[in-house]
Amino acid sequence: MMISKTAKALNGVFDVPGDKSLSHRALIFAAQAIGTTTVKGLLESEDVMNTRAALMAMGVRIEKNMIGDWVIDGVGLTGLREPSTVLDMGNSGTAARLLAGVVGARPFRSVMSGDASLNKRPMDRVTKPLSSMGIRFHARQDRLLPMMVEGAQTLTPISYDSPIASAQVKSAVLLAGFMAPGVTSVTEPRLSRDHTERMARFFGLSIDSEILPDGRARASVKGQGVLTAPKDPLIVPSDPSSAAFPICAALIVPDSVVTVRNVNLNPTRTGLFDTLLEMGADLVIENRRDQGGEPVGDITARYSGALKGVSVPASRVPSMIDEFPILSVVAAFAAGDTVMTGLEELRVKESDRLAVMAQGLIACGVSLTETPDGMIVYGKAHPPHGGAHIATHLDHRIAMSFLIMGAASQNPVSVDDTAAIATSFPAFIDKMAALGCVFTAEQQAPHKKAV
Repeated sequence: MMISKTAKALNGVFDVPGDKSLSHRALIFAAQAIGTTTVKGLLESEDVMNTRAALMAMGVRIEKNMIGDWVIDGVGLTGLREPSTVLDMGNSGTAARLLAGVVGARPFRSVMSGDASLNKRPMDRVTKPLSSMGIRFHARQDRLLPMMVEGAQTLTPISYDSPIASAQVKSAVLLAGFMAPGVTSVTEPRLSRDHTERMARFFGLSIDSEILPDGRARASVKGQGVLTAPKDPLIVPSDPSSAAFPICAALIVPDSVVTVRNVNLNPTRTGLFDTLLEMGADLVIENRRDQGGEPVGDITARYSGALKGVSVPASRVPSMIDEFPILSVVAAFAAGDTVMTGLEELRVKESDRLAVMAQGLIACGVSLTETPDGMIVYGKAHPPHGGAHIATHLDHRIAMSFLIMGAASQNPVSVDDTAAIATSFPAFIDKMAALGCVFTAEQQAPHKKAV
C-alpha cells in the first residue's frame, strides 16, 4: 500500500522515460529491418521488455550495450522464426495487438498469453480484420488470451474500414500488410496515433497517409518492401502519457513549477495539453525540435489556481485516450463542469477505467456523473476532501492518478498496489518524490478494503 500526502510545492526539472508506444515500435521495426539499429532512450518497462522477449523468441538479437543503448540485429521481414515458447505479453495490450499482426503474417504457429488483467481484455478488434487477411486465431471465448495464432500461408492484402479510431488496430493491420502482396489500407473515423506510419518512413518504407473529404483518415502500405536500419541512432522521445503526471501535479499543487524535458509533441498525442490550456493552465512549450521523425519540446507547468471546467470534444479522444484518468483528477480541482465523452475504449483497458476512476473520485469527495461513454466532473474550485483508499485493479494509470490526487487533496489518498506502475513508468515514485511529493509505503491491514 502506498499513501500520498499533501505536498507543499513541487519544483524541479523532470526527465520522463521514453515513449512507450514508440519503444514497442522501435523494437518491432528494428527486428524486421535489414542491418543493425541502435536505439537511445528506450523505455525499459515491463511492457516493452515483454515485446523484446517475444522478438528474441523469434530469433532476433536485442542487447543493451555498455553505454546504455539498445542494439537490435534485424533479421529482415522474412527472417522471423517460429517461437518455441509461449509469447508472454504481461500487461501490455499494445504488445499483444501489434504482435498479433506480426506473427500472423508469418507462416508459423505461435501462442500468446498475458497476465490476469490482459487475459480479460478483448482481442477481437484486431483478430477480426487480421482474419480477413487469412490469419487464423484460436482464442479463449473467441476473443480472449491465451490465443494460438496460425499464421497465413497465403496472406491477402485488405482495405479495412475500422469502426473506431485505434492506433493498435491500424498498426496491427499495417504490420501484417508489410508481408502481403499488394496494398493494404486502413480507414478510420478520425486520425489515431500515427507512430507506425512515421516510424515506417524512418526505416525507409513508404506509407501513404491522407485525410479524406469527410474527415476520415486512411493509411496505406504496399507490402513486400524492405525495412532498412537507420545509420544514425533512433532516439525515443519522452512519453507524453507519462509526462502528464508531473505536469498535472504542478498545476494543482500550490506554488509548483515543474519542467519536463524532451516530450513527444506528435499532434496525435497532445490532446491533453490542448485541453489543459483551454482550462486555463499555465503551460509553456520551448525548445521545439524534431527527433527520430517525431516533434519534441520542453514543457514547463506552473500552479494554476484558476482552472475552469471544459467540454472535451470527442474528436480529441484518440490523441489523449490514456490521459483521461489524470485529467479527471485535474477536473476535480477546477471551477465548473468538465464533460468527457466518447470514452468507450476506457472500459476495456487494464481495468474499466471509467468505473474505477468514478468510484475513486467519489470516495475522495468529488461530485460527478458517470455515463456509458464518459464522465462529467463537477469541479468546486477547491481541493477535494481526499482521504480514500483506492483499489487500482492492477492498472498503472489508476495508481499514478490517485497518487497525484493525494498530493493536492485535503487529506492523504492511498492506493492498494503500485506494482503495475512498472509497466510504463518504473521510476515514478522516486522521481515524483524528488520533486516534493510525499509518499509512504505501509503494509495494508487485512481488514481494510479499497474502494
